[in-house]
Amino acid sequence: MTGPPDERPIRLTIFSSPAHLAVVRGAVEGLCRRIGFDDECVTHVVMSVDEALSNVIRHAYAGAEGEPIEIELDWTDAQPGVRICIRDRGQPVEPGSFGPRGPGGLRPGGLGLHIMTECMDHLDYRPAEGGGTVLTMIKRLEPARRRP
Repeated sequence: MTGPPDERPIRLTIFSSPAHLAVVRGAVEGLCRRIGFDDECVTHVVMSVDEALSNVIRHAYAGAEGEPIEIELDWTDAQPGVRICIRDRGQPVEPGSFGPRGPGGLRPGGLGLHIMTECMDHLDYRPAEGGGTVLTMIKRLEPARRRP
């Protein structure tokens, strides 16, 4: 894999509105396809980013629209794949204060984190300098899962 041209990283800033999520989904899908992910992996990465952004809007910003969310998309060289960083300036997440729940059960909440944990190879939440949270997600490009 040679990877996309060296126009990296891709940086987007959106406002905390569900209407802006489609733009990010398109950018993530495009980058994943250029890197060589197969259709299933592209879907998993896009779904994970969508869940993460929805959680930022719902939890960090308590549903408020118009708050900034910064997204950085990059591909990794050491082991081919994609790295996505999402930074908000909302209510910070305390690492370890939550966890994914399985798909069973009827209570709401936590399923998005379960999806991200299952679909991505690495998740890391950290308090951001100046307030808010930075989420880093990585999905590696496995040779057997590459687009033909």
